Parts: sequence; structure tokens; C-alpha cells
Amino acid sequence: MLSALVRTATRWLGFVAAAATLAVSPALALDHGRWNDLLAAHITPGADGVNRFDYAGLKANPAAMANLEAYIAEVEATRISALTRDEQFAAWANLYNALTVRLMVSRWPVRSIMNIRPTLVSIGPWKMPITTIEGRRMSLDDIEHATLRQQWQEPRVHYAVNCASIGCPNLQAEAFTAANLERMLDAGARAYVNHPRGVRIVRPGQVRVSNIYNWFKEDFGGNPAGILAHLRQYAGPELSANLEGARIVGYDYDWAVNAP
Repeated sequence: MLSALVRTATRWLGFVAAAATLAVSPALALDHGRWNDLLAAHITPGADGVNRFDYAGLKANPAAMANLEAYIAEVEATRISALTRDEQFAAWANLYNALTVRLMVSRWPVRSIMNIRPTLVSIGPWKMPITTIEGRRMSLDDIEHATLRQQWQEPRVHYAVNCASIGCPNLQAEAFTAANLERMLDAGARAYVNHPRGVRIVRPGQVRVSNIYNWFKEDFGGNPAGILAHLRQYAGPELSANLEGARIVGYDYDWAVNAP
């Protein structure tokens, strides 16, 4: 009788251990298919190099809106901390962008995300709690600054999260995944650095750059020399030549909405 109980208990503990292993298995990757389809359907690359998102078209499409809500709910129901490192980054970046799109659509039409203010003294919506992950109520700032920037110490975070503005790095027409993460982060960095809203040559030896490099300069070396070194890392041949010996003479940013 005792041996039978021991065998039963052993089997039960085995099932529990297997379940625990399965819960954190790298194979349990989050499916970003819904978000990928929404991006592909609503982003139009502009001739000026800026990707624009059709917020109006999404708002007018109940099926697409249902897919957006379903995707956000899927991410919110996922134990992101149990995913692999790259899968976690992809999940956080996609969630940030999906929440931003939902926020813009909920207030559409709006000229700028800066006009979405939960209080009279708010500067934009970034501190507003809008999602719950693993029991924690979170804002967009919590995702970007307290999670992605803090945990990854990766300057390319700024090319992954999108603030629905012309001045921001492009919202890419493809969802982040563990498999494409490095490719997309590098592509986002190159596209932005080599675009005038990232770096603009004023005259030989002088450049104006995006305010992103000023607001978050600690992520780019902490000083103009560090910023320029980062820019040269992703600059094409022509821009790279112009950055040699150059100095930053100003910072720019366009908060107009990135809509068609």
C-alpha cells in the first residue's frame, strides 16, 4: 500500500515538475500574428521615408479593431517574464506600439499624441496606466523606461517603440519577434539615422539631430561625442563622411501625427 502511494506521489510530482517546466519553456513564444497583420494592413511607407499609420481606417474597421483588442488581451494574459530574453523584448515593444495605436484610435481624430492628456497638467498620455501585466498596472512610460531601457540597456529601444509622431523612428510594418529582433532593430536604427529627422547636415562640420538623442543622451554615451559615435555606427557612407569632425548645433522633433 505504501509503495503504491509513493509511486502515485512520485508521478504527481513529476506532472507538477513537467507543468512548471512547460510554463517557462522557450517554446511557449507569444504569437504576434494579429499585430503583424494589423501593421501590414495599415502602414503606408511614404516617399519621404516616413511610415504613416491609417488610424482612421483602423477605427472604421470593426474586425480590425477586434483583432487589435484580442492581440493586446493575449499579451496581457501572457507571463512575459517566463519568455526568453529576446521574446520578452519583442513582447514589450509590440505591446507598447499596439497600446499607442489603440490610444490614438480611441481619441481620433487628433493632430498630435501630445494633445491626449489625462489631466490638465499632463504632457501627453505616457504616465497614464493603460495595461496590466502579471498583476502590475502599467503606463507607456513604465514599459519604455522602467522595463525596456532599464532591463536591456539597449539604445536601439528608441528605434523600436513608436510615439505616433512624424519625428519618431518609423513604426515598422512587421511585428517584432525573437527571430527578427536584431534585424529589425538594426534596420530601424539605420533608417532613422540616415533620415533628415534623425540627422540633418546644416553645413560642413555642423549637424542638427533628433531631440531623442538629447532627451535620452545617457543611452547614447551621455555627451555629444557619444551621440556622434552612435550615429556613425549606423550612418551610410555619405552621412558617415559628413559626421567626421562634425559638431551638434541643435536638436529637432516633429510631434505631428504620423497619419496619411
